[in-house]
Amino acid sequence: KACLRENANAQRELYVRYSSRMLGVCYRYARTQADAEDILQEAFIKVFSKIHQFKFEGSFEGWIRKIVVNTALKKYTLARYEKEVNGYEVTEKNDQAADPEAYHHLSEKDLMALINQLPDGYRLVFNLYVMEGYQHEEIAAMLNIQPGTSRSQLVKARNMLQKQITQLQKIAV
Repeated sequence: KACLRENANAQRELYVRYSSRMLGVCYRYARTQADAEDILQEAFIKVFSKIHQFKFEGSFEGWIRKIVVNTALKKYTLARYEKEVNGYEVTEKNDQAADPEAYHHLSEKDLMALINQLPDGYRLVFNLYVMEGYQHEEIAAMLNIQPGTSRSQLVKARNMLQKQITQLQKIAV
């Protein structure tokens, strides 16, 4: 409520309380640390400019997270990843599944690095579906694509991640 009155101390407190968690969200969408920090800064500017729109219903952190995710999505638009050449030939069927043990040896940091290597379109859909819990219809509306495109991007992202994990597993052996 103090932020509604544009109280600088309250704004600073809100930023300190939520910025580290929201930076984690930004890292899932951004290619670089600088991009993640830019997204975070832009998102908090929006939080403070739109705080009057929060209805005090539901989670305040969830409301902030939605702004952060939408800010990140604007950075990586459909036009940007539709034209992306990723150098991989991905098929719907994955003939060579990774050994389940390979997943246990991956740290969260390693997995996040693999996700970050995905082409923008794959990464955005993967994050929105797997990490944020959006449904394909919601993702389609957010990214201005068809739900089938969202499903396809998710399958391709999973296949690419599995291929990367399999390659890491071969290197480790």
